[in-house]
Amino acid sequence: MVSMARPFLADENFVKKAEEGRSNEINTCIGCNQACLDHVFKNKQASCLVNPRAGFETELNYTTAPLQKNIAVIGAGPAGMAAATVAASRGHLVTLFEKEAQIGGQFNMAKKIPGKEEFHETLRYFKKQLELLGVELRLNTEAALNELKNFDEVVLATGITPRKLDIPGISHSKVLSYLDVLKHEKNIGNKVAIIGAGGIGFDVAEFLTHSGVSSSVNTEAFMKEWGVDMSNKVRGGIEGIQPQFDTASREIYLLQRRKGKLGANLGKTTGWIHRANLKKKRVTMMSSVTYHKIDDAGLHITSNGKDLILDVDHVVICAGQLPFRDLFDPLKNAGINVHLIGGADVASELDAKRAIDQGSRLAAEL
Repeated sequence: MVSMARPFLADENFVKKAEEGRSNEINTCIGCNQACLDHVFKNKQASCLVNPRAGFETELNYTTAPLQKNIAVIGAGPAGMAAATVAASRGHLVTLFEKEAQIGGQFNMAKKIPGKEEFHETLRYFKKQLELLGVELRLNTEAALNELKNFDEVVLATGITPRKLDIPGISHSKVLSYLDVLKHEKNIGNKVAIIGAGGIGFDVAEFLTHSGVSSSVNTEAFMKEWGVDMSNKVRGGIEGIQPQFDTASREIYLLQRRKGKLGANLGKTTGWIHRANLKKKRVTMMSSVTYHKIDDAGLHITSNGKDLILDVDHVVICAGQLPFRDLFDPLKNAGINVHLIGGADVASELDAKRAIDQGSRLAAEL
């Protein structure tokens, strides 16, 4: 028996596309639960992160535009890709600018996190849609103001920039941003302190504690980690089975300023998994932390009234983001119709669900 539910939220034409040999056009469920199960358990309308029309088919429709426009989308992250594909599907002429050598934006970092390998599929889907819909994709290209004056509408999906902290020693050589870790893949020492325990902090901790093949793409390793006997020799396949997992490759401290449980704002149905994984890897989680300084000795902090010096090789900053929208004011002052979506609009936390929804809804109205 094959049981499927979430995949049909991601793409209602899943079966039709598969039958017609168009599997590379299927919008794949990434198993995030963010807009489906997380919504259900909060008494909210169920939808889908990668398909915001799911559950909203009567109010969000991509109808043919009454007037064809020439639209520029700046930034090929989740928000920009969604806006570009929806606008093109409505008959607009769309040019998508991306300063990097590939589409994806923050998804190119997320796909490196153990357990988030399905993000590759979302990028595969968008790449195919951009091709099918005739979007002009300009990689390795920074959009110039003079060039953008030729477009009827400009959509800024330029993302975020990491927030910088005001801590003595923040310029020390052992201080890195999460971009240094996930995007630039700099060499990281064996002892690491992570400042910030939101979604990005947890992702960085997962990335740094892992080595080898991810258990999410290795069934045998996954079952061992969660204590499941695939031979069914014991009751329920779990009775008396002890989980077995690899020792973490690094010693990690995960820190947050506020009181309370770390990862409190993670997904309702998945947050416990992230916390459990890091506990298995013996990550030290600390709340109510005050940061004093960073120097050769390490990270100086106070936690729950105790002064500590964490002797670490690196300190990774995962303490929020700011919108990156340098082009917005110049475009506005030039009288160009300009719109902000995704992290360029609100960067309080990286949120692909909101970004794709916002990009799609804007493009449905242009």
